[in-house]
Amino acid sequence: MSTEREALRLQDIIDNIDRITGYVAGLEQGAFEADGRTVDAVERCLQRVTEAVIKIGPERMAALSPQTPVDAVRGLGNMLRHDYDQVDLGTIWRTIHLSLPKLKADCLKALG
Repeated sequence: MSTEREALRLQDIIDNIDRITGYVAGLEQGAFEADGRTVDAVERCLQRVTEAVIKIGPERMAALSPQTPVDAVRGLGNMLRHDYDQVDLGTIWRTIHLSLPKLKADCLKALG
């Protein structure tokens, strides 16, 4: 069972994934990459997701979402914060479509 603080962080993850999904709805990858505002919005939401995952902690996240590689999440967060000029938008696009749906499903399940 989640603590209240953990539940808030899980909800933050879900809410930010929902925002990202809304921002990219109807876009192809090329259109996404060409739209600076959408890229900026998605990156900011991803920063929040990565921070929430990190604050929940690697052991707990492994229990809640075993398919989520916490080290990779931490690395993405660090890149978005510190190496923002090296962000690969193809990686962001794949993360949105391949990883975030699974993470959201696991967070929803954890909130029960």
